[in-house]
Amino acid sequence: MVGEPEKPSSGELHTTRLDAWFTSRGWEPFAFQRDVWAAYANGESGLIHAATGTGKTYAAWMGPVLEALAEQPQAKKARRRADTMPLRVLWITPLRALAADTEQALRLPVEELGLPWSVESRTGDTSPSRRARQREQLPTALVTTPESLSLLLCRKDSAELFRDLRCVVVDEWHELLSTKRGVQVELALARLRRLCPALRTWGVSATLGNLQEAADTLLGFDATGAPRPCRLVRGVVPKTVEVEALVPETMDRFPWAGHLNTKLLPEVMRRLEAADSAIVFTNTRSQCEIWFQSIIAANPSWFEFTAIHHG
Repeated sequence: MVGEPEKPSSGELHTTRLDAWFTSRGWEPFAFQRDVWAAYANGESGLIHAATGTGKTYAAWMGPVLEALAEQPQAKKARRRADTMPLRVLWITPLRALAADTEQALRLPVEELGLPWSVESRTGDTSPSRRARQREQLPTALVTTPESLSLLLCRKDSAELFRDLRCVVVDEWHELLSTKRGVQVELALARLRRLCPALRTWGVSATLGNLQEAADTLLGFDATGAPRPCRLVRGVVPKTVEVEALVPETMDRFPWAGHLNTKLLPEVMRRLEAADSAIVFTNTRSQCEIWFQSIIAANPSWFEFTAIHHG
């Protein structure tokens, strides 16, 4: 007897929809990203440890997105709009310079998947008009800094503000760990867990040698003094690494100031032209700006797909 084919579950349907979105952009999810999505769906908290450029942001972000996709029929039935959705996700970034890039990255799948979510940032650079609007209604997902989050938690209506919060993502945890700002984040997380006992917390980090200590610090301890359960997800993506030193044809003395060595620009440009994609690392923020300007001046057609990232 031939039975009817088993229908895919709601979760499988939405994962398929997310896979289709990745495919439309020429991407394919890594196994560690799927591991994080599944752990988030199971109500777990954890720490994502992966190299730069391997998809840590979407590993942490797509868990809440998949959860929202599963709830979308109910949201449509209730006719909810983005300006009436309560705060669901907090994204803590250590640098204001990263907030705008992060906001843009988080908004992209939300808009293209048709979620009724608003994604905004709140830092020291946020305009007064946006701050005034956020005093009345926070977005569905908020990218903010430890200092701005602390100010929000000082509001008299903080319990109401964070009542529907489901997830906090702490980006660049290695930058905050063992610093005063890191302690500020720990205190904020403790307060948020008191307001939202079921809150899920995920750290995003690279370059960590003390993973278990970093995870325990991020998630804290329960009432009995035991570390909270933590899912450690390591994004090991095979990569071929080739190290090559570019040396000037003549070893002239460096100038007394700057040490920028932009005389190597022609050789660097040849290497960049031969690559499909590349990250050029510099030692200082000013050096980053100067090299960006030099590269664009050498090839203005690269302006549309070349960007500065102060990390």
